[in-house]
Amino acid sequence: MKQSARLDLTDLRILDELQRDGGLSNVELARRVHLSPSPCLLRVKALQAAGVITRYVALADAAALGLDLNVFISISLKSQNKDALANFERSIAEHPEVMECYLMTGDSDYLIRVALPTIAALERFILEQLTPIPGIEKIRSSFALKQVSYKTALPLPTEGMHRT
Repeated sequence: MKQSARLDLTDLRILDELQRDGGLSNVELARRVHLSPSPCLLRVKALQAAGVITRYVALADAAALGLDLNVFISISLKSQNKDALANFERSIAEHPEVMECYLMTGDSDYLIRVALPTIAALERFILEQLTPIPGIEKIRSSFALKQVSYKTALPLPTEGMHRT
């Protein structure tokens, strides 16, 4: 497990701003966190080097891309040995419609979230992509009726932080 990085209040402000808008210019970021651009850039580079900032992405709207179906699928494997788990994880990583995959405790071994355009696409995904993966014993699907909350920003310590 990765050790937590030691971050000061300025680092947390930088992270807060970048989690809300990763496309900020360094000059604008520096202004928002009350630094000059050079020290701000050094801090961002240090956060990247420490693995605190792992990448920058553009978040697309699923509905605008016709991906109106958000499905959570619980998967149980026949065996939970190291090789079976590794094989499933390798196989599931090959499917772009799989947005998230978690190894779980409880009734199922994995929980995946898939983004798809239609019920027919879900049927094809389950029958043609998921069931052929060796070792799967049980598949259970649940449809999301409405997205109530969706966050991409991790919670940061807020004590002493002031938004500008």
